[in-house]
Formats: sequence, C-alpha cells, structure tokens
Amino acid sequence: MRRSIPKPIRNKLDLTDRVQMRLVRKRLGLSDAELTAIVGRIGNSIAAISKEAAKQRANALAKPAHVPPAAVIASAVAIEQAAAEIPASAPTS
Repeated sequence: MRRSIPKPIRNKLDLTDRVQMRLVRKRLGLSDAELTAIVGRIGNSIAAISKEAAKQRANALAKPAHVPPAAVIASAVAIEQAAAEIPASAPTS
C-alpha cells in the first residue's frame, strides 16, 4: 500500500525546516534571533509573524523631531499670508 507524503500546512511556519525559515527571514528582512523571538511570542502563523514584523519596522522608524501643534502652524501661516498681503494692498505713489 502506498502512503501519501503529508503536505505541510501552508500558513504555518515549520521551525524545523531550514529552507522555509531562510525564505521567511529573507522575505521579512529579519535575523534568525528576531524571527525566533517573534515565533516564541506570537506563534507560528506566517500572517501573524509578518504583521508583527511590520509593526516592529514601524516602531523602529525614527521619530520626528518636535513638531509644533496644528494650531501653531496655522497661526504662523496666517501671519505670513497677512504680511504678504499688506505690501500688495498699500497704495502706490
């Protein structure tokens, strides 16, 4: 009797398969330690791993320097526009 070879589950990461680990690490841009830490924390679902990797990349981006509140920016723009309109509306002699 011929037995079929068990098919791997397509949306789960097999930690014992070196080729699959290498491909997932390369695709997500993770190191071996980072991937192992994510799998230990989240689980072996490839969708969850890629979501967590994207979240880590977003958090790792440099935070912008101090950006003033929108009200301050709007008032500065209004002052600059008012200053630009004054010379144009002044009578010429």
